[in-house]
Amino acid sequence: MMSDILLPGQSVSLPRGPAPKLGGGLYLKDGQVRASLVGVAQYEGSTLAISRVRSHPPAANSIVLGTVTRLSPLQAIVSISVVDGIPLPAGEEFNGVIRTQDVRATEKDKVKISDCFRGGDVIKGVVISLGDARSYYITTARNDLGVIFATSEAGASMDPVSWQEMRCPKTGRIEKRKCAKPETL
Repeated sequence: MMSDILLPGQSVSLPRGPAPKLGGGLYLKDGQVRASLVGVAQYEGSTLAISRVRSHPPAANSIVLGTVTRLSPLQAIVSISVVDGIPLPAGEEFNGVIRTQDVRATEKDKVKISDCFRGGDVIKGVVISLGDARSYYITTARNDLGVIFATSEAGASMDPVSWQEMRCPKTGRIEKRKCAKPETL
């Protein structure tokens, strides 16, 4: 698919037919065309090249991916590493905050941050607003938003079993999380 963002070293799938000329951002290794830049492969005439995808800071309604770095009883601090599907350069992450009232749409007063997130969880959220000078306010109050990747205490990648629980495949133990609905369902 030519609309997918490629990462350096990733192989590029070519359509059947004559091999295109390789332009900027692509190289040939072991008979495979690979990307040397982050970006999207596009044809410019008969030449296939990668056009750079520039990252941008989050804005209201931007979909973000990030890692929970710190928890307090009232909020989770998130290091934002992907904005609108575009990864940010290493070291240029933004900070975000998920407040208790922004975790889910119903029963906002019963939310316990420690039952929804843990340090190291990867979350998908939407930016609500700029927040203060240091961070963006993020919400997970939709079915498709929340924890998308978590590691159990046993060190295994956990699988979601409901919107508020994940199971460790090693031990079978269930841990509470505010899970994002998998895109395949």
